[in-house]
Amino acid sequence: MLKINQSSPVTFILKGIPGLEDLYLWLSLPFSFMLATILLSNSTILFLLAMESALDKPMYHLLAMLLLADLVSTLAMMPQVLSLFWFGIQDISLASCLLQMFFIHGTSVVHSAILVAMAFDRYVAICDPLHYTTVLTGSLVCRLGLVGLIKGVVLILPFPLLLRQLTFCRTVIAHTYCDHMAVVKMACGHSRPNRIYGLFVAFLVVGLDCLLIGISYALILRAVLRLSSRGARLRALSTCSSHLSVVLITYGPALFSAIVHRFSHSIPVHSHILLANLYLLAPSLFNPIIFGVRTKEIRDMVTKHLGHCPGR
Repeated sequence: MLKINQSSPVTFILKGIPGLEDLYLWLSLPFSFMLATILLSNSTILFLLAMESALDKPMYHLLAMLLLADLVSTLAMMPQVLSLFWFGIQDISLASCLLQMFFIHGTSVVHSAILVAMAFDRYVAICDPLHYTTVLTGSLVCRLGLVGLIKGVVLILPFPLLLRQLTFCRTVIAHTYCDHMAVVKMACGHSRPNRIYGLFVAFLVVGLDCLLIGISYALILRAVLRLSSRGARLRALSTCSSHLSVVLITYGPALFSAIVHRFSHSIPVHSHILLANLYLLAPSLFNPIIFGVRTKEIRDMVTKHLGHCPGR
């Protein structure tokens, strides 16, 4: 097998979704719709959060960070996918591939860290409401966001740095974007450190973050069950509904995709790739819709601005 000299430019070929090449034009329609929906819904909520003083609260600051991470992830991935579907552009340089990988995986880590911060916000709001404003200060929220950003950079930066040290025997990637493990499989020689580190990051991010979120909700549930009124218990739990829905949408498809990828070898490759695309797009697509529909303050602001549209 031909080895590629790392001193010369390396160009990968993204094959997209093997077996569905004849359907690329049709597949571009739902992907284009998802991109338009993500850009419109995320931008609308971010605009409201920036403009409305009534939404100047810690939970909404964290929501703004979450939506920004989703937008960056989508914009890192979707232009490449649609270029492949529309124009058949498959070539991507090593530098562009590693940059795309960094932003896609980095924003996933940031997204997960912000979900942990949101769980802490809900814990304080329900378990210690009298001290909510003194605990969840603006500076603390900024620090939580900064910690999430640093975590994403520190954990994901070794991905491209380690890959730069490898020699590649193959350049045809059966994927629509530069996923870390998909690129590692193109390498020849000693890629075990890359695989071990990728597994370490996955367990650290998903395992630790899910554990922290689980602890927060265990404490919240204990506090809610101590409330004497059934109505008070339902109101307390309803304040967590949006965040819980986002947690399920974030970790659920990713876990399902990982299980299918590891244990269902009889499932066609194109199903794995479609799942990988959908679990990345699902949070960006549904997060603003969930918070817009299930959060009364945001819903009221959307209604107010729609009422000001010309002709209404």
